Amino acid sequence: VQLQASGGGSVQAGGSLRLSCAASGNIASINAMGWYQQAPGKQRELIATIINSGGKTSYADSVKGRFTISRDNAKNTVYLQMNSLKPEDTAVYYCWAIVLRNYWGQGTQVTVSS
Repeated sequence: VQLQASGGGSVQAGGSLRLSCAASGNIASINAMGWYQQAPGKQRELIATIINSGGKTSYADSVKGRFTISRDNAKNTVYLQMNSLKPEDTAVYYCWAIVLRNYWGQGTQVTVSS
């Protein structure tokens, strides 16, 4: 499984960004996909997931109500819509998928200025 993330950038507090993650390879075997957030000096944290079967989503408390994960099966792409961004959302965001093991995309930087 290969994951290609895109969509990061710089935005002012209160703004929005949408991240995309295109999956390729053995995508039929993907059980779930999601996004991890790694802020400067902090550990990587799982913030949003979407289950392949049924589409159930879950979120970390820090982003609940502001971020939305969704997928487009026709494009094999998962999105993370980030609204009401805060400076503390500044981080590198990694796309993630799980099959028999974890797969990671390259990180995409999100910078939120106050």
